[in-house]
Amino acid sequence: MMEKLLYKIEVFEGPLDLLLHLITKHKLDIQDIPILELVTQYTDYVRRMRDADLEVASEFIEMAARLVYIKTVSLLPVYEEAEELKKELAGELMEYRDAKRMAERLAEQTEGFERVVRGPMKLEFDMTYERIHEPFELSVSYLNAVGKKLRRLPPPMEAFAPIVSRTIVAVVDKIDSIVTALRRKKRQRLGRIFTSAASRSELVASFLAVLELVKNKQAVVEGEGEQSELVLCEGDASIEISLEA
Repeated sequence: MMEKLLYKIEVFEGPLDLLLHLITKHKLDIQDIPILELVTQYTDYVRRMRDADLEVASEFIEMAARLVYIKTVSLLPVYEEAEELKKELAGELMEYRDAKRMAERLAEQTEGFERVVRGPMKLEFDMTYERIHEPFELSVSYLNAVGKKLRRLPPPMEAFAPIVSRTIVAVVDKIDSIVTALRRKKRQRLGRIFTSAASRSELVASFLAVLELVKNKQAVVEGEGEQSELVLCEGDASIEISLEA
């Protein structure tokens, strides 16, 4: 079987290339092709090629017949088939347009690849590693290389510092400090008790201390919202708090 010949007529490599050129030149909508105008432009171009005694590839003739058929069908009262054919042609044109743009971009990226200034040179490398590292750097590099599953070395002491150095505030101690403050001023803004906490542990202890004081009726909360205050109950000269474990 003979190999199919590809003809390149002027700047067009095929009927889709010619159609895309006509659509771009006359600023037509590729998604809503005015088929009557496109058929006229296309057939006129093919006729000029024949008048110039140029050999016209069969693909161009086939496309001309296809366009004429779409034009004929579109003139009928029921032209659903014409719309489908136009939609199919528009899809082929958009695919061809995108492929052409991508080919142009690839051509720009590969520009100059065929230029060779000289032949490849054989380089010799000295594989001796001469850098000096501290033992700690080597240990970290090893752990990063083997991954988490293969690490067998114990974690460094610095990893436990955030846990060991964290201060735990006891609820009983916080109750004593709140009661001491209330004995001086009789009442204290409830929000200030929580905002003055220096850590999360102290904040939790403050909340539990207030609940315990209110539960044992040794203090009451007066007011609402941001204006609420913790007030020491009258007659509590000695306050004993018993926290269940």
